[in-house]
Amino acid sequence: MIRVNLLPHREIKRAARQRQFVFLAVSISVLALLIVFMVHGIIGGKVDHQTARNTYLEGEITKLDKQIDEIKKLKEQTQAMLSRKKVVETLQGNRAQSVHLLDQMVRLLPDGVYLKAIKQTGSLVNIQGYAQSNARVATFIRNLEASPWLEAPELIETKASMVEKIRLNEFSLNVKMTPIIQPDDDKKKKGDAKDKKP
Repeated sequence: MIRVNLLPHREIKRAARQRQFVFLAVSISVLALLIVFMVHGIIGGKVDHQTARNTYLEGEITKLDKQIDEIKKLKEQTQAMLSRKKVVETLQGNRAQSVHLLDQMVRLLPDGVYLKAIKQTGSLVNIQGYAQSNARVATFIRNLEASPWLEAPELIETKASMVEKIRLNEFSLNVKMTPIIQPDDDKKKKGDAKDKKP
């Protein structure tokens, strides 16, 4: 006896294939959506992390800018203090020069020479006065040359003049104050002397 299958097997197979196709399409779509969400989440996390790092770096840069400003102010204050210190040291070193100058004038002034004015401009001193003769002026200049505190005397002019009906020679001369050696300069000179020794 021959058996004939009268069931629509082709349609059943087609329906089964359609169900498989729909299942695969839905599965692939769900998987694709999951991948998209995961990638989006990873990228968003990295962006948030980088934003947090940028914010932190901006805060640190602001702090460093403030510290740099403070350092600049401290450098300016240090420079101002060093300038003041230098001025004070210069004044301290030159404070005794006027005393030495007046002391030397008293000691070096020969008889017959009278001073009218002494003017100091830096290390240059202008001396004006009267002398009974030009020989007395020459003696005064020689005394100035021999002084340890004064150097390079230079006669500017000498001329005859009447003072209270007495004929005198009026003179004007310049002389330089010998610079006072600072302690640092003295140390440098000693160091140079040691270096020169064999």
